[in-house]
Amino acid sequence: MATEATHGAEMAEHGAEAGGLVFHPMDQFIVKPLFGDGAVGMFTITNVTLWMLISILVIAGLMVWGTSRRAIIPSRSQSIAEMAYGFIHKMVEDVTGKEGLVYFPYIMTLFMFIVVANFLGLIPMSFTLTSHFAVTVVLALAVFLTVTVVGFIKNGASFLSLFWVSSAPLALRPILAVIEVISYFVRPVSHSIRLAGNLMAGHAVIKVFAGFAALAVVSPLSILAITAMYGLEILVAFIQAYVFTILTCVYLKDALHPHH
Repeated sequence: MATEATHGAEMAEHGAEAGGLVFHPMDQFIVKPLFGDGAVGMFTITNVTLWMLISILVIAGLMVWGTSRRAIIPSRSQSIAEMAYGFIHKMVEDVTGKEGLVYFPYIMTLFMFIVVANFLGLIPMSFTLTSHFAVTVVLALAVFLTVTVVGFIKNGASFLSLFWVSSAPLALRPILAVIEVISYFVRPVSHSIRLAGNLMAGHAVIKVFAGFAALAVVSPLSILAITAMYGLEILVAFIQAYVFTILTCVYLKDALHPHH
Protein backbone atom coordinates (compact mmCIF):
# COMPACT_ATOMS: atom_id res chain seq x y z
CA MET A 1 0.00 0.00 0.00
CA ALA A 2 2.72 2.45 0.97
CA THR A 3 4.72 1.53 -2.17
CA GLU A 4 1.74 2.12 -4.46
CA ALA A 5 0.98 5.45 -2.81
CA THR A 6 4.64 6.52 -3.07
CA HIS A 7 4.63 5.59 -6.76
CA GLY A 8 1.49 7.69 -7.18
CA ALA A 9 3.16 10.66 -5.51
CA GLU A 10 6.14 10.34 -7.87
CA MET A 11 3.76 10.27 -10.86
CA ALA A 12 2.05 13.39 -9.54
CA GLU A 13 5.41 15.15 -9.22
CA HIS A 14 6.40 14.26 -12.77
CA GLY A 15 2.97 15.34 -13.96
CA ALA A 16 3.36 18.71 -12.29
CA GLU A 17 6.72 19.22 -14.01
CA ALA A 18 5.14 18.35 -17.37
CA GLY A 19 2.16 20.64 -16.81
CA GLY A 20 -0.28 17.76 -16.38
CA LEU A 21 -1.58 16.03 -13.27
CA VAL A 22 -0.52 18.00 -10.17
CA PHE A 23 -2.11 15.76 -7.54
CA HIS A 24 -2.71 12.10 -6.90
CA PRO A 25 -5.72 10.88 -4.90
CA MET A 26 -3.71 8.12 -3.21
CA ASP A 27 -0.89 10.27 -1.82
CA GLN A 28 -2.94 10.88 1.33
CA PHE A 29 -2.41 7.22 2.28
CA ILE A 30 1.40 7.28 2.18
CA VAL A 31 3.06 6.06 5.38
CA LYS A 32 5.78 8.58 6.25
CA PRO A 33 8.34 8.79 9.05
CA LEU A 34 7.29 11.34 11.62
CA PHE A 35 10.89 12.52 12.04
CA GLY A 36 13.19 12.81 9.04
CA ASP A 37 12.79 11.42 5.53
CA GLY A 38 14.41 8.00 5.86
CA ALA A 39 12.96 4.61 5.03
CA VAL A 40 10.10 3.22 7.09
CA GLY A 41 11.28 0.30 9.20
CA MET A 42 9.67 -1.95 11.78
CA PHE A 43 10.37 0.45 14.65
CA THR A 44 10.01 3.74 12.75
CA ILE A 45 7.63 6.25 14.31
CA THR A 46 5.32 7.25 11.45
CA ASN A 47 2.17 9.27 10.83
CA VAL A 48 0.28 6.02 11.46
CA THR A 49 1.84 5.82 14.92
CA LEU A 50 0.87 9.42 15.65
CA TRP A 51 -2.77 9.07 14.64
CA MET A 52 -3.12 5.74 16.40
CA LEU A 53 -1.91 7.44 19.60
CA ILE A 54 -4.33 10.33 19.02
CA SER A 55 -7.19 7.85 18.55
CA ILE A 56 -6.35 6.13 21.83
CA LEU A 57 -6.14 9.46 23.67
CA VAL A 58 -9.49 10.59 22.24
CA ILE A 59 -11.16 7.34 23.30
CA ALA A 60 -9.61 7.53 26.78
CA GLY A 61 -10.62 11.17 27.11
CA LEU A 62 -14.20 10.45 26.07
CA MET A 63 -14.77 7.27 28.06
CA VAL A 64 -12.69 8.06 31.17
CA TRP A 65 -12.40 11.81 31.58
CA GLY A 66 -15.77 12.52 29.91
CA THR A 67 -17.65 10.27 32.35
CA SER A 68 -15.58 10.94 35.49
CA ARG A 69 -18.17 13.28 37.04
CA ARG A 70 -21.06 10.82 36.57
CA ALA A 71 -23.45 13.75 36.65
CA ILE A 72 -27.22 13.23 36.83
CA ILE A 73 -27.52 15.83 34.11
CA PRO A 74 -24.74 14.61 31.78
CA SER A 75 -22.38 16.81 29.83
CA ARG A 76 -22.05 16.38 26.08
CA SER A 77 -19.06 14.08 26.40
CA GLN A 78 -20.79 12.00 29.06
CA SER A 79 -23.92 11.76 26.89
CA ILE A 80 -21.90 10.54 23.89
CA ALA A 81 -20.04 7.99 26.04
CA GLU A 82 -23.25 6.70 27.61
CA MET A 83 -25.02 6.45 24.25
CA ALA A 84 -22.09 4.53 22.76
CA TYR A 85 -22.01 2.20 25.78
CA GLY A 86 -25.76 1.56 25.68
CA PHE A 87 -25.81 1.14 21.91
CA ILE A 88 -23.08 -1.52 21.81
CA HIS A 89 -24.33 -3.25 24.98
CA LYS A 90 -27.78 -3.67 23.43
CA MET A 91 -26.26 -4.86 20.15
CA VAL A 92 -24.20 -7.54 21.86
CA GLU A 93 -27.13 -8.72 23.98
CA ASP A 94 -29.59 -8.76 21.07
CA VAL A 95 -27.29 -10.66 18.70
CA THR A 96 -25.39 -13.03 20.99
CA GLY A 97 -27.70 -13.25 24.00
CA LYS A 98 -26.79 -12.61 27.63
CA GLU A 99 -24.01 -15.18 27.40
CA GLY A 100 -22.21 -12.94 24.94
CA LEU A 101 -22.10 -9.98 27.34
CA VAL A 102 -18.89 -11.46 28.78
CA TYR A 103 -17.20 -10.30 25.58
CA PHE A 104 -18.80 -6.84 25.60
CA PRO A 105 -15.57 -5.00 26.66
CA TYR A 106 -13.70 -6.41 23.66
CA ILE A 107 -16.48 -5.56 21.20
CA MET A 108 -16.91 -2.10 22.71
CA THR A 109 -13.17 -1.47 22.33
CA LEU A 110 -13.31 -2.55 18.67
CA PHE A 111 -16.22 -0.24 17.92
CA MET A 112 -14.74 2.79 19.67
CA PHE A 113 -11.34 2.40 18.00
CA ILE A 114 -12.82 2.02 14.51
CA VAL A 115 -15.41 4.79 14.79
CA VAL A 116 -12.94 7.27 16.33
CA ALA A 117 -10.26 6.43 13.72
CA ASN A 118 -12.86 6.86 10.97
CA PHE A 119 -13.99 10.27 12.20
CA LEU A 120 -10.46 11.51 12.86
CA GLY A 121 -9.66 10.62 9.25
CA LEU A 122 -12.19 13.23 8.13
CA ILE A 123 -10.12 16.04 9.63
CA PRO A 124 -8.17 17.85 6.87
CA MET A 125 -4.47 16.89 6.78
CA SER A 126 -5.10 13.93 9.11
CA PHE A 127 -4.38 10.27 8.40
CA THR A 128 -7.11 7.62 8.07
CA LEU A 129 -5.90 4.56 9.97
CA THR A 130 -8.74 2.33 8.82
CA SER A 131 -7.97 2.92 5.14
CA HIS A 132 -4.91 0.64 5.45
CA PHE A 133 -5.22 -3.12 5.23
CA ALA A 134 -2.33 -3.42 7.68
CA VAL A 135 -4.73 -2.09 10.35
CA THR A 136 -8.01 -3.68 9.28
CA VAL A 137 -6.49 -7.11 8.63
CA VAL A 138 -5.06 -7.20 12.16
CA LEU A 139 -8.47 -6.26 13.60
CA ALA A 140 -10.25 -8.87 11.45
CA LEU A 141 -7.73 -11.62 12.26
CA ALA A 142 -8.03 -10.84 15.97
CA VAL A 143 -11.81 -11.31 15.71
CA PHE A 144 -11.40 -14.50 13.66
CA LEU A 145 -8.95 -16.08 16.11
CA THR A 146 -10.96 -14.98 19.16
CA VAL A 147 -14.18 -16.41 17.77
CA THR A 148 -12.51 -19.68 16.76
CA VAL A 149 -10.83 -20.15 20.14
CA VAL A 150 -14.05 -19.31 22.02
CA GLY A 151 -15.97 -21.75 19.82
CA PHE A 152 -13.69 -24.67 20.65
CA ILE A 153 -13.38 -23.76 24.34
CA LYS A 154 -17.16 -23.48 24.80
CA ASN A 155 -18.24 -26.39 22.61
CA GLY A 156 -15.22 -28.62 22.07
CA ALA A 157 -15.32 -30.75 18.93
CA SER A 158 -19.07 -30.07 18.55
CA PHE A 159 -18.10 -26.58 17.34
CA LEU A 160 -17.43 -28.27 14.00
CA SER A 161 -21.19 -28.84 13.70
CA LEU A 162 -21.26 -25.21 12.53
CA PHE A 163 -20.10 -26.50 9.15
CA TRP A 164 -22.52 -29.43 8.96
CA VAL A 165 -25.94 -28.34 7.68
CA SER A 166 -28.11 -31.02 9.27
CA SER A 167 -31.32 -29.58 7.83
CA ALA A 168 -30.14 -30.15 4.25
CA PRO A 169 -30.59 -33.43 2.33
CA LEU A 170 -27.91 -35.96 3.25
CA ALA A 171 -26.43 -36.06 -0.26
CA LEU A 172 -25.82 -32.28 -0.22
CA ARG A 173 -24.35 -32.04 3.28
CA PRO A 174 -20.70 -32.83 2.31
CA ILE A 175 -20.81 -30.23 -0.47
CA LEU A 176 -22.37 -27.66 1.83
CA ALA A 177 -19.79 -28.47 4.50
CA VAL A 178 -16.96 -27.60 2.09
CA ILE A 179 -18.71 -24.34 1.17
CA GLU A 180 -19.23 -23.49 4.86
CA VAL A 181 -15.56 -24.13 5.68
CA ILE A 182 -14.41 -21.93 2.79
CA SER A 183 -16.83 -19.14 3.77
CA TYR A 184 -15.63 -19.37 7.38
CA PHE A 185 -11.99 -18.84 6.44
CA VAL A 186 -12.92 -16.05 4.02
CA ARG A 187 -14.49 -14.09 6.88
CA PRO A 188 -11.36 -12.13 7.91
CA VAL A 189 -10.73 -11.23 4.26
CA SER A 190 -14.19 -9.77 3.67
CA HIS A 191 -14.25 -8.29 7.19
CA SER A 192 -11.06 -6.30 6.58
CA ILE A 193 -11.51 -5.38 2.90
CA ARG A 194 -15.01 -4.00 3.45
CA LEU A 195 -13.80 -1.50 6.06
CA ALA A 196 -10.55 -0.42 4.36
CA GLY A 197 -12.05 -0.35 0.87
CA ASN A 198 -14.98 1.90 1.77
CA LEU A 199 -12.82 4.37 3.69
CA MET A 200 -10.13 4.49 1.03
CA ALA A 201 -12.58 4.91 -1.85
CA GLY A 202 -14.48 7.77 -0.20
CA HIS A 203 -11.35 9.73 0.70
CA ALA A 204 -9.88 9.21 -2.77
CA VAL A 205 -13.06 10.56 -4.43
CA ILE A 206 -12.99 13.65 -2.19
CA LYS A 207 -9.35 14.25 -3.20
CA VAL A 208 -10.26 13.95 -6.88
CA PHE A 209 -13.03 16.53 -6.55
CA ALA A 210 -10.66 18.78 -4.58
CA GLY A 211 -8.19 18.63 -7.45
CA PHE A 212 -10.78 20.09 -9.81
CA ALA A 213 -11.65 22.90 -7.39
CA ALA A 214 -8.69 24.92 -8.75
CA LEU A 215 -10.35 25.13 -12.18
CA ALA A 216 -12.60 28.18 -12.28
CA VAL A 217 -14.99 26.61 -14.79
CA VAL A 218 -15.96 23.66 -12.59
CA SER A 219 -15.01 25.06 -9.18
CA PRO A 220 -18.61 25.60 -7.90
CA LEU A 221 -19.63 22.08 -8.95
CA SER A 222 -16.46 20.66 -7.40
CA ILE A 223 -17.09 22.39 -4.07
CA LEU A 224 -20.69 21.15 -4.10
CA ALA A 225 -19.51 17.61 -4.82
CA ILE A 226 -16.93 17.78 -2.02
CA THR A 227 -19.59 18.94 0.43
CA ALA A 228 -21.94 16.13 -0.58
CA MET A 229 -19.18 13.51 -0.41
CA TYR A 230 -18.01 14.79 2.96
CA GLY A 231 -21.53 14.43 4.32
CA LEU A 232 -21.70 10.92 2.91
CA GLU A 233 -18.33 10.05 4.45
CA ILE A 234 -19.56 11.12 7.88
CA LEU A 235 -22.35 8.58 7.49
CA VAL A 236 -19.96 5.94 6.11
CA ALA A 237 -17.56 6.47 9.04
CA PHE A 238 -20.28 5.41 11.49
CA ILE A 239 -21.90 2.73 9.31
CA GLN A 240 -18.62 0.91 8.64
CA ALA A 241 -17.80 0.84 12.36
CA TYR A 242 -21.31 -0.48 13.01
CA VAL A 243 -21.05 -3.14 10.27
CA PHE A 244 -17.65 -4.36 11.51
CA THR A 245 -18.98 -4.57 15.08
CA ILE A 246 -22.28 -6.30 14.31
CA LEU A 247 -20.50 -8.86 12.11
CA THR A 248 -18.20 -9.54 15.05
CA CYS A 249 -21.31 -10.17 17.18
CA VAL A 250 -22.75 -12.51 14.54
CA TYR A 251 -19.50 -14.48 14.37
CA LEU A 252 -19.42 -14.65 18.16
CA LYS A 253 -23.00 -15.94 18.19
CA ASP A 254 -21.93 -18.77 15.85
CA ALA A 255 -19.12 -19.63 18.26
CA LEU A 256 -21.39 -19.65 21.30
CA HIS A 257 -24.32 -21.43 19.63
CA PRO A 258 -23.01 -23.46 16.66
CA HIS A 259 -26.11 -25.69 16.61
CA HIS A 260 -28.56 -22.80 16.07
